[in-house]
This record gives sequence, structure tokens and C-alpha cells, in this order.
Amino acid sequence: MGTRPTADRAIQLTEINAASSPDTLSSARELLLEYGRFVVAHPQSAGFCYGTLEQEVAALPSSYLDKQGGCLMAQVDHEPAGFVGWRAVPAVVAEDAWELKRLWVRPNMRGLNLGQTLTQAVIDRAKAARRKAIYLDTAPAVMAAAHRLYLSMGFESCPPYNDNPVNELVWMIKRI
Repeated sequence: MGTRPTADRAIQLTEINAASSPDTLSSARELLLEYGRFVVAHPQSAGFCYGTLEQEVAALPSSYLDKQGGCLMAQVDHEPAGFVGWRAVPAVVAEDAWELKRLWVRPNMRGLNLGQTLTQAVIDRAKAARRKAIYLDTAPAVMAAAHRLYLSMGFESCPPYNDNPVNELVWMIKRI
């Protein structure tokens, strides 16, 4: 995709698809599993189903591609560093909208604006695909930095649009 230096570090975003190498798929899967382990380690995340995530990981990338979405992996100096996915929301929620899923940046790679870079890449794709909005849900008690990032990027609170069982969720939307 593209490489850009940040504080003398090269950041590259790679779209994960059926043609991705086994090493790329393996790295993306490991990032998703790290995300899941992080979430389940917090008592506030009661209701998060790690088994469902494992199924999603096993089917990667089709778990997103089959739902009219996609996923990206960020690398820093060729080292896997972050992940984000997106998929269409059900038409009963909104026409022409996506849901941002599983934004994750490895702790040792934080501070390089990877979360913002990955989120902006999804926003840019949504604009190019003529989507009208991006939805997400997040648990601010568990993912405070991500919640602050979403607010800073123009996401606003909205009514619940799914039946996610995780405690203390906030649902958000960014209109495009």
C-alpha cells in the first residue's frame, strides 16, 4: 500500500485479502488474538466471547470480505504492529454504512499514531466506497485511548445498533 516515515520509523499498511501470503495472514491472525486476550483480561469486558473471535480469526480474511468489508495490518519497520477490520452493517441499521471492528495496536508500538492511521484508512475507504457512515462500539473503561481517538476523529455517541453483550459499551457513529 504505502510506507511513510514516522519518527524515523517506516509505517506500512497492508490490505489483507485472499492473495495475502501465509506469513501476512499469520501475523494478522496473531494481532487479532492479542486484541482478544487484551479484552478478556479486563473484568469490565464480561460478555466478550473469545470463541467467536477465534472463529473470526480462523476465517480471516473472509470473515470481513464476505460481509462487504476488509481488513488492514499496520507494520512498523516490517514488524506487525496493528490491525483493523470493517464490514457492512445490516441494512436495518443503516443503508450504505460500515462497522469498524477490532482496532488494535501492540503496546510496544503505541505513540506512533497507528490507531489514527488505521482508523483514517477505513474512513478514506468508506468515502471512496460512498458509504454514509461508520459505526463502532467500544468499552471506554477497557479501551480509554481508543475511545478518545474516536472522539477526536469526529465519532459521536449513538443509540445501540447491535446486541453486543459486553458490559459498559458505548456505541458511536461518524457520518461521512
